[in-house]
Amino acid sequence: MIRTIKILGAALAVLLPVLAIGGPAKAASDQGATQVAASPTPPKYPTTISLPNGFRPEGIATGPGPYAYFGSLGDGSIYRADLRDGSGAIISPGPGTSSVGMKTDRRGRLFVAGGGSGGARVIDTRTGRILASYRLSSVPALINDVVVTRDAAYFTDSTNPVLYKVPLNGRRLPDAATPIPITGDLVYRPGFNANGITPTPDGRGLIVVQSNTGGLFRVDPSGATRQIDLHGETLPAGDGLLLLGRTLYAVQNQLNSVAVIRLNAEGTEGHLERRVTDPRFDVPTTVAAFGNRLYLPNARFSTPPTPETPYTAVAIPRP
Repeated sequence: MIRTIKILGAALAVLLPVLAIGGPAKAASDQGATQVAASPTPPKYPTTISLPNGFRPEGIATGPGPYAYFGSLGDGSIYRADLRDGSGAIISPGPGTSSVGMKTDRRGRLFVAGGGSGGARVIDTRTGRILASYRLSSVPALINDVVVTRDAAYFTDSTNPVLYKVPLNGRRLPDAATPIPITGDLVYRPGFNANGITPTPDGRGLIVVQSNTGGLFRVDPSGATRQIDLHGETLPAGDGLLLLGRTLYAVQNQLNSVAVIRLNAEGTEGHLERRVTDPRFDVPTTVAAFGNRLYLPNARFSTPPTPETPYTAVAIPRP
C-alpha cells in the first residue's frame, strides 16, 4: 500500500505542472486546433414563453407535470408549452371556433370552454384527441371559463344566467351537461357577466366574478348566489380566478393587474391584500400556477390581431 501511494504521488507531481499551464487542451489550442463553441442552453424555466404568432391566447391550464396549455381565440387550437425550456407545439388543431377558459384534471384531461360556439370539449393532453364534446346552450351564449372539482366540471356563461355542470364519476365522461340557473345576488346586465370561476376554500361552493360590475359571488350547488363581502373593494374587468389555499388570485385584464384576496373558509368574505402587476403584462386574461410561480397569457386585446402578431405568456413569483 505504501509503495502504491508513493507511485501515485510521483505521477501527480508530473501531472500538476501540466494542468497548471492548461494541459494538453491548451497545447492543442496553441497548435491551431479548431475550437467549437457550445450551443447556448435554453434558460431553465424561463419567465417569458413565446407562443405562435397570430395565436391569440386567452385560457391557460397547467399540469400534470411541467406543462402549460393555451387555447386560441382564433381557431380554438390547443398549444402545449414545456415550462422547463419554453418549447411547445400545437397538440390539438382547433375546430374553427374559440377556445377560452380551460382546466386540467389529474387524469390528464383538458376541459375547454368553447366561447361563442355555445359548447365545450374535453381533450386528452397526451394525444390531443377529443374525448367528448358538449352542446351547452341552444341560444346565443359565451361559454367563458371552467373549473374542475372532485365531482364535476362547471362552465360559466357570460351571456345567460346559468352554469353548466358536467358530472365526473370515474373515467367515463357523461353524454350531456346539466344546466344550473343562477339566482340571487348575481344579476345579469349588459356586457360580460359571469366569467372566471373557482371553488370556495372549503370546497362546498363556487366563486364567480362578474366582469362588468366587478362583483365577486359565492355560488351554492343549487345556483343560488351571494355577493362576497370585499369590504368596499370591487374587481372591475375581472377575468380568470385561481384559488390556492385561502388565497384568491383574480386577474383584472384591462387593468394589467392581479388582485390578491384572502378569503374566509366559506368564501363569503374576503380582504384585498394587494394588487400586483408586471411591465410585461399586455392584457393578461387567465392565471395558472406551477411551483412558486403564476403563469398568465397576454391576450393583447388592445392590439389588432394579425397572423403575424406576436404573443407571449409570462411568469411572475407567486405573491
